[in-house]
Amino acid sequence: MNRRDALKLLRSGLVVSAASSIAPQLHAAAKKRDRRPVALLLPLTGERAALGLSMQRAAMLAESDVSALLTLDTGGTPAGAAAAALQARKRGAAMILGPLSAGETAAAASAVGNTLPMIAFTNTPAAAASGAFVFGLTAQQSTSSVLRYARSRGVRSVVVIGDGSAWSEAAAQSARSLQGELGLDIRAVTVAPGAALPAAGDPPDAVLLPGSGDAVLAAARNLKETGIQMLGTVQALDNRPSALDALTGAWIASPDPAAFGTFSGSYAARNGGSPGALAALAYDAAGITRTLRNANALSREGLLGTESFTCVTGAVRFRTDGSCARDLAILVAERDGYRTVATSRGA
Repeated sequence: MNRRDALKLLRSGLVVSAASSIAPQLHAAAKKRDRRPVALLLPLTGERAALGLSMQRAAMLAESDVSALLTLDTGGTPAGAAAAALQARKRGAAMILGPLSAGETAAAASAVGNTLPMIAFTNTPAAAASGAFVFGLTAQQSTSSVLRYARSRGVRSVVVIGDGSAWSEAAAQSARSLQGELGLDIRAVTVAPGAALPAAGDPPDAVLLPGSGDAVLAAARNLKETGIQMLGTVQALDNRPSALDALTGAWIASPDPAAFGTFSGSYAARNGGSPGALAALAYDAAGITRTLRNANALSREGLLGTESFTCVTGAVRFRTDGSCARDLAILVAERDGYRTVATSRGA
């Protein structure tokens, strides 16, 4: 073998050797997983401790890696939420899930500024001004969904009958804001519990009852023989036989009951008891951060850059203004339960 051939062989061997040593390193880098925890801010002491525990259990159902969730107690107060948020930052959290209320959210967001993305469980839209994402199911989402469906079925005029609650007021405001976009004539009236319905002019095509309880059921019974379509938000859901009888034929916007039923069954099998809607939010939020972690995108950019997250409470897309677009099911109430007839995209 001459010198030139020997050099060629040597170079070839070095290249192969170098490639062999570099490839596993590149492979390992590609497989590297973000190990920073996600902080879960919940009231584990105080008046809402039972709710906080239920939400914690639901989140752990979605995230099997116990080291991935760092649960911190807010005590259910703004001061406790602020302290928990600071602790989350100190312990290297990548993101915050929670806290629960609008007041706690504002305090927690103020404490950490824009250093940590926050998916808050409140459904108060104004909480987005703090920099947090408002993840709770809002009156606007449910109202927009049911009105869009009603318009697709030929409804042109709607009377919104509120009960003076914050939810009803938000629903009425949302309905009015959609008049031009959907080509609807919206009239809103507020009726105190037990009071007579004020004159509302010509009969509308539909009546939206944003609230819940006996007043809604009484109004639904009164509408049955009028030919006016009843519309409801998620608040109207009621599985009692007497309620289903009153609500028969109503169109209601809600998270898909089948998806919630699957989640509820899994929760009960592990923990016992029945989870509520807020527990479902905690489950969904933990599922979102698990998805982002697996994609090495555990950041605000990851939240905003993902087209949609599959959730029990409806597929969600995060917006830059701190709100969420949420897909909701449109249900028709029947005497033996609720039947899904459509999906409203991105309300």
